[in-house]
Amino acid sequence: MKYSLGPLLYFWPKTAVESFYHAACSSDADIVYLGETVCAKRRLMKPADWMLLARELAAAGKEVVLSTQALLEAPSEINVMKKYIENGEFSIEANDVSAIHLAHQQNIPFVVGPAVNCYNAQTLQIFVRQGMTRWCMPVELSRDWLNHILTDCAAMGIRHRFETEVFSYGYLPLAYSARCFTARAEGKAKDDCQTCCIHYPQGLAANSQEGQRLFTLNGIQTQSGTCYNLIKDLASMEGLVDVVRISPIAKETLATLSAFKHGGATAETPSVTHSMHCNGYWHRLAGIDTGSV
Repeated sequence: MKYSLGPLLYFWPKTAVESFYHAACSSDADIVYLGETVCAKRRLMKPADWMLLARELAAAGKEVVLSTQALLEAPSEINVMKKYIENGEFSIEANDVSAIHLAHQQNIPFVVGPAVNCYNAQTLQIFVRQGMTRWCMPVELSRDWLNHILTDCAAMGIRHRFETEVFSYGYLPLAYSARCFTARAEGKAKDDCQTCCIHYPQGLAANSQEGQRLFTLNGIQTQSGTCYNLIKDLASMEGLVDVVRISPIAKETLATLSAFKHGGATAETPSVTHSMHCNGYWHRLAGIDTGSV
């Protein structure tokens, strides 16, 4: 299996982003996804800045993929998406069906990201015909479901035509909204948010009245409250999963990726948050639960 570093979901200062990806050049990542996928107001990193990092990572031997935004709300955001698709050097991760449409029109290969609702082999067959080379399955689905859909793909003769990727570590991106919950938590309007999400580099915890952490607020994105962690489940991925995705949380994420790649089920992931870990979705349980093979 290969190991990927997913797109950064949080809003970090530009110097922190550049430092993280400079370090990623010498990391154990086989694939690195770059780009802003959550909110267009996070403008510290321009498309040209992402391209510079992409070239640096590619020169270090990494496969680089440019990730597009998941929820588009304005023509200016579509124009940025077009810039990524037309970059001429790197493949893209489509996190919106409009990106798939544009990539197909221009005969550009693409990865289908986990934000795209893709739940059956027939949908995958359509995407393969349009140029899909890899698919990261939606985060709430299980190993059993993945096995079933890939069996269907094999029967349709398309299983060998794309790679399968699974989000395996990080706060799960569960939903996107036109509203910004981080701004609301600070009593700010979305139009005057002052990009306050930069104050929460690992998201903002949202607890129940009983004090249980249920969610993580990340601008317009709602994430799981506990950190998804499939390091003990790598053996169950054999034969099904081609790429294991690690989502950046902090600088220690690169050590986490190394633990996945070299330690496997006997390793412990570095502690980067105070939250508990979960793996329920992989085992057809409630997402917040933990299960075993």
